[in-house]
Amino acid sequence: MPAPTDVARFLARDTIFDRVRLLDADPATLRAFASTGLAVDVTVPNADVPLLATSLASARRWARSRLAPSVNAGVNVSRVLVGDEAISQANRTLLRSLLPAMQNLHTALAVASPRRRLRGEIKVSTPHSLDILATPPSPSPSSARFRDGYDTAVIKPLLRFLRATGAPFMVNAYPYYGVTTASIDYAAFRLNDGVVDAVTGLVYTNMLDAQLDAVYSAMRRLGFDDVEIVVAETGWPSAGEYWETGAGADIARDYNKNAIRHLGSGVGTPLMPNRTFEVSIFSLFDENLKPGPVSERSFGLYHADMTPVYDAGILTVPQEIVGTKVTPPAPEAVPEGRRWCVPKPAADEVVLQVNIDFVCGQGDIDCGAIRPGGSCYDPNNVQAHAAYAMNLYFQSNGHHGFDCDFSQTGVVTTVDPSKNIDQTSI
Repeated sequence: MPAPTDVARFLARDTIFDRVRLLDADPATLRAFASTGLAVDVTVPNADVPLLATSLASARRWARSRLAPSVNAGVNVSRVLVGDEAISQANRTLLRSLLPAMQNLHTALAVASPRRRLRGEIKVSTPHSLDILATPPSPSPSSARFRDGYDTAVIKPLLRFLRATGAPFMVNAYPYYGVTTASIDYAAFRLNDGVVDAVTGLVYTNMLDAQLDAVYSAMRRLGFDDVEIVVAETGWPSAGEYWETGAGADIARDYNKNAIRHLGSGVGTPLMPNRTFEVSIFSLFDENLKPGPVSERSFGLYHADMTPVYDAGILTVPQEIVGTKVTPPAPEAVPEGRRWCVPKPAADEVVLQVNIDFVCGQGDIDCGAIRPGGSCYDPNNVQAHAAYAMNLYFQSNGHHGFDCDFSQTGVVTTVDPSKNIDQTSI
């Protein structure tokens, strides 16, 4: 495996990610992220959770030994995640210890390093699997609820703590584990007929939205729909056993690319519209020593030698990219004829198609060039056609910045996009 400093430098310099999640709190690994600007989530292993629950003194010792040296050295520790899928484990001690450990650690972190941190700046949360739901996310996400016995006794007090401290509810959401041969396109953000929620009538075009809305519905039933939801993990294996449906590099590429684009687009989900979601892709590297079927060792975007398993679309482009949201550079004063409107790289294809339909539905705008047989029909994909249509609208309406907003999916550029459209998809 590459050295932690090499990995930290690569993530900070060459990828679109602005955050990394570590599955433990190893001080040497943590220090590698000093002065990178990356926000770091560290994890307390499940085995350590009961100790932190015993007393505030134990939590303070953990914070001083595991976090304080790295924080004081310039590591931007953003969150401490107490355990991983602890509620889903068949371990009563772990379950009883979870919330007390989170409370102790929150108190300890508030005073662990006063020179580096404002009170409450490091948040405390814990990731959950979808096993905490009593019913599967489909076919009716709006009807989802937490498991009986856990909902009011375990999850509701935890949600109360998260609301009080401003920390998010974190879920590990994996459509791969719910995929069937018939639902691969739905799970991987490919073109599909969609799934209709029988209660609300809302249409779901991808399984991840259904999973997130199911979590939201369960939280809303307990009165905590105002607590932020974060996707702590998602991903797709690039290889698997012959009997593992959906495992493969092409589908993994499509899923991860589209998950990043969709969650960062601002489209939101049917029950949570106009919202962006923080997302962590699991994982950066394949894990060749992990037990289980081939798929369990094949979630990585990169091999151990830093060669890519496939093009996941995570490398930086000539714009400042923050997380999964793109922030274009401040515009320079340029002649009006030298400005173009193009889709943001993270723009959701569903919204881009809406942009095309809107522009081409205007009576005074001719989209013949991107219709079959038109001069700009190729490449025949949504991004390229949207680039043409959005820019045509921008040019036709006086080059105003607001005419390139398109629900925050457009950006004004000084680079002529037609050169890219003729050669490759945008």
